[in-house]
Amino acid sequence: MRITTTALIVPVLAGILVAQGPPPDARREFGRGGGFGGPDARLLGAGPGGRDVITGAPYSAVEVIQRQQSLSNGNSISTKTQSNVFRDAQGRIRTEETLTRPSASGDTSRTMVTIFDPVAGNRYTLDSSTMTAHQSGLPPFARRPDPRGSSRPAPPSSPNVVQTSLGTAVINGVSATGTQITETIPAGAIGNAQAIQIVRTTWVSTELKVPVQIKTTDPRFGTTDMELTNITQAEPSASLFVVPAGYTLQSGGGRGPGGGPRGNARRGPGPQ
Repeated sequence: MRITTTALIVPVLAGILVAQGPPPDARREFGRGGGFGGPDARLLGAGPGGRDVITGAPYSAVEVIQRQQSLSNGNSISTKTQSNVFRDAQGRIRTEETLTRPSASGDTSRTMVTIFDPVAGNRYTLDSSTMTAHQSGLPPFARRPDPRGSSRPAPPSSPNVVQTSLGTAVINGVSATGTQITETIPAGAIGNAQAIQIVRTTWVSTELKVPVQIKTTDPRFGTTDMELTNITQAEPSASLFVVPAGYTLQSGGGRGPGGGPRGNARRGPGPQ
């Protein structure tokens, strides 16, 4: 699974936790489909929340996101998503996420595969059920390595936000630097009777430049935990980053009947 992913949540967070609004789901919490960078924010750092194109640091890993929310009546909601994440030395990224959908006949699952290719300037979503690859172009910033590296601007100064450096430690088998950001929402700011404190702790791999652990505690929404585990620092197979042979490639603007981009269709090139 900037990943992951996110991972979101970057070496220095690009923004402060919002003080109000709907509960963030795990994807928005870690950069998928929300935050800066749009739906590809997680992919662009080959981990949760990254945006830079990182080259020369290939790896494979498993990204796990767990969310726990306690309800006022004593009930609780727990969710867990797991993805395989691959990044090669050119900065190309592949994620494989298994999605489970309850149905009358029992839970059904399918794997969603996304390939982010800054070399070709394209993003591909593979649908194995229809043997179709949906292609869309990448924004200009995502087509080349960021000359500024993976640094992010410091969060806006606020008396209600405290950022603390946690130094360096080995997290999930790799060396990482830690940062903790604590935001306090003063009493009355959003109709709250008492102050609310939100804490996010992020550990970013010094070599891979992606978060390997993110823990967020927010009394309004519960806790969210992202872990990048089973990390292998080696070049993945090149076949993972191309559209497989036999797939029909669809490109163009708009959305088709199945939710994918509408456009011209042709056979995918297969492994190079």
